[in-house]
Amino acid sequence: MAVVGDSSGGNLAAAVTLMARDRGGPPLAAQLLLYPALDHRLAGRSAVDHATGFFHTTAHMRWYWDQYLGPDGDRGHPYASPGLAPDLTGLPPALLVLPECDPLRDEGRAYGEALRAAGVAARVAEYPGTFHGFLGAAGRLPAADAALEAATNWLVGTLCDGGVTSG
Repeated sequence: MAVVGDSSGGNLAAAVTLMARDRGGPPLAAQLLLYPALDHRLAGRSAVDHATGFFHTTAHMRWYWDQYLGPDGDRGHPYASPGLAPDLTGLPPALLVLPECDPLRDEGRAYGEALRAAGVAARVAEYPGTFHGFLGAAGRLPAADAALEAATNWLVGTLCDGGVTSG
C-alpha cells in the first residue's frame, strides 16, 4: 500500500506515514508527495522568493494553514506539520515532486534531506518554471505530463520492487 497526496493532501499522506510507523501499521511501501505542505512556519526562502505571482501565494498558504488547524491547533505537532517530525526513521521510500516557483519548495527540499538523513530512500524531483498546483495542467503543460509520468513510473517501480504484484 502507498500513500499519495498533493499540497494539503501531501501533508496528510506524510502524516499517515508517521502515524502508521508510530502505531504499528498498516505497512506502507511508498509515499508520493506532490508539492506537500509540510511545515506551518513557511520559513523557507522560497516562501519569500515566490510569495506572489505564481498562482498560490504565501498568504494563501498561511490562510490554508489557519483553516486546517484553527486557532487552537497544535501547529508544531508532527502529525500537523510532518516537516517538524524529530524522527523520520522507518518511513517508506519517498518521492517529492516540487515546482520551482512554489512557496512550499524549500520545505519539500528540507523534508527530502531529512528523510535521507534518517536512512529513508527519498528522491526530490524539481520541475523548472512550474508553480504550486501545476499537475492540474496535465494535457496542457508538458512539465505536468512529464512529472506525472515520472511519478507514476517511480510508484510502480517502488511497489513492484517491494514485492507488490497485480492480479
